[in-house]
Amino acid sequence: MKKPELLVTPVDIQNVKDVIEAGADAIMIGEEKFGLRLAGEFNQNEVAEAVRLAQASDVSVYVAMNALFHNAALPDLPDYLAFLNQIGTDGIVFGDPAVLLNAKTHAPDVNLHWNTETTVTNWFTANYWGRKGSSRAVLARELNMDAILEIKEHADVEIEVQVQGMTCMFQSKRTLVGNYMEFQGQDLSVEGRSKDRSLVLHDPERDVKYPIWEDWNGTHIMSPKDICIIDELDEMMDAGVDSFKIDGILKSSAYLKAITALYRQAIDQYRADPDSYLDQKEKWLKAVQDIQPENRQLDSGFFFKESVY
Repeated sequence: MKKPELLVTPVDIQNVKDVIEAGADAIMIGEEKFGLRLAGEFNQNEVAEAVRLAQASDVSVYVAMNALFHNAALPDLPDYLAFLNQIGTDGIVFGDPAVLLNAKTHAPDVNLHWNTETTVTNWFTANYWGRKGSSRAVLARELNMDAILEIKEHADVEIEVQVQGMTCMFQSKRTLVGNYMEFQGQDLSVEGRSKDRSLVLHDPERDVKYPIWEDWNGTHIMSPKDICIIDELDEMMDAGVDSFKIDGILKSSAYLKAITALYRQAIDQYRADPDSYLDQKEKWLKAVQDIQPENRQLDSGFFFKESVY
């Protein structure tokens, strides 16, 4: 049975060490200027340090460059890509063709992972970007299990699936909340504060709260619950899905270390003894529930639902 990669998004350099120790095979980091919805902000020195630490443990490092780039940002791409190439980054996560075209010149040694968050929904499009130079497609979070397995069956590129954490429900390049508060005459300087404000949108009808923040890339509204699929990894592992992602956004370093260790154990147990994993599915789910923040319930996302776009 193929061993799937366990990919984690750490919050800082210390957490890089933590998740590697807990069993991560790869990490994804980046700088807010270039990447969307990062678990933590890593400047260039920290990216280089993370690569050094990861390489010493045979762990891959992917850097997020999946922001929505406007013309003014294009001059910054060549130097940043050349830097990532120089330090030995393993992969660059992109959605904008501007990154792909610049990477061919300035980061020719780095793998490219196509991630548009919402439009990686069929194997034909994944293969199209594969022919353009991408080695991996990061699937949309709105896909059910049948769609994931069908894409994996026909894809010529690696397939990455998020298995744990919150997901994005809405993004605008505008700072909508800050603009609204300014219009109301209220003192709420959210721009540049990123995730530190702990703002939420409350839906009283459904009694759910959607985390929201604003940063360099605009306004982000996140899901009210966390995906958790630790008890349903077997079909994807049987199908050979290449990478399972734990998204660490708005999570503590201690939580991420513990979650990484649990997924490491679950993956390894299924590879070693599938029957025992299947017999203990509830054990794995209960283990995650025990460390889950009280304000973040778990569900299986769209894995067992019809996709809604």
